[in-house]
Amino acid sequence: MGILHWFAGIILAIELPVPIYWLVMHGGISFWRKRDRGRLPYWVAVSAAWGAGGWALYHFLRPGLFAAERPGWAIVAGTVLLLSDVAIFAIAESELGGRRLVGQAELSAKGELAMRGMYAHVRHPRYLGMMLGVLGVCVLAGSARLWAVAGVWCVATLAMIRIEEGELRERFGAAYAEYAARVPMLVPGGHRD
Repeated sequence: MGILHWFAGIILAIELPVPIYWLVMHGGISFWRKRDRGRLPYWVAVSAAWGAGGWALYHFLRPGLFAAERPGWAIVAGTVLLLSDVAIFAIAESELGGRRLVGQAELSAKGELAMRGMYAHVRHPRYLGMMLGVLGVCVLAGSARLWAVAGVWCVATLAMIRIEEGELRERFGAAYAEYAARVPMLVPGGHRD
């Protein structure tokens, strides 16, 4: 399972710091928008998320993360969840473009409301993909420590979704309110809010 563990580790290293990135972006959105700050918001957010956050996660999770033997069902389920994350990311990137995925629309307060493709079924498919990816790593690793970190991460991610939704409601007004009433946040066919 060496290659699968590397793949799972890469997914974890990419996904776990994302809430920190968006906290910096959305938390400071009025500061970032005041005047053109160039690439500074990206550098600050990336440094906070994958610099400090990545370092802490590496030192906290690395020892023995994949030490336990896992049953066949866990390997299959974990792999399917990881591949679902990758597929959702690829589709989101093709539907929105890379610049929107990293926050260009938030920083410029421009852009259109995405309501096609995956976004016609869930408002935040990228966050859904991230959650599936982290869940997949948890299933593959079977580590109580990782499950605890993933629980905190999930709460942080849900909080970031709420912050992002506030910014979207402010930027798009009634159009976003109507979209949110019609399309569920994370689970197709699920609760709308």
